[in-house]
Amino acid sequence: MSNIEEEREKEKALAAAKEQKHIERQKKIKANVDERVAQATEERGVLVVITGNGKGKSTSGFGTVLRAIGHGQKAGIVQFIKGSKWECGEMNILKQFPIQHHVMGTGFTWETQSTETDIAAAKVAWQKSKEMLSDESLDIVLLDEMTYMVKYGYIELDEIIEALNNRPKMQHVLITGRACHRRLIELADTVSEVQPIKHAFKAGIKAQKGLDW
Repeated sequence: MSNIEEEREKEKALAAAKEQKHIERQKKIKANVDERVAQATEERGVLVVITGNGKGKSTSGFGTVLRAIGHGQKAGIVQFIKGSKWECGEMNILKQFPIQHHVMGTGFTWETQSTETDIAAAKVAWQKSKEMLSDESLDIVLLDEMTYMVKYGYIELDEIIEALNNRPKMQHVLITGRACHRRLIELADTVSEVQPIKHAFKAGIKAQKGLDW
């Protein structure tokens, strides 16, 4: 056997050994995943919090609602903060389906500059939220940007927690917004924190249709 042929055989042997290690590693990963799946037997509604200062929290919430609708489930959405004049691309799609939907309607707090107006609108939005959280026909409820209502003291935190604890057993709830209160984070089953690395707006690029709303 020539030196070239010997080198080729060595390379084949090394490649085969590497492939076998990969197979063994993947088998261990699969076994671990299978075990975790087998252990996850509880079935109930899940409370999800999507918080942090990064972009994409509401988009994630709306995307999850769209997924649920795709499976034939019924959804409810309450949008806090956003005003009725703000177009919402996600809702342009979702409103084509028979969902329950309420918009707080006053816009951002720096637009109204009226605490009294904001509190009144927040209480109406929260009443709609409570109705959804007690509706057994709804499989999933999105409370978009609700964390601000807690931060500003517009809605009592204890009342929110009570409603979440007493909701139908199989109902999923998504809460989005910055600076989520620690008690809601502790109560949640799943928490994702979206952190900003860069944002076009800070570089002077204005918010654009289709990308930002």
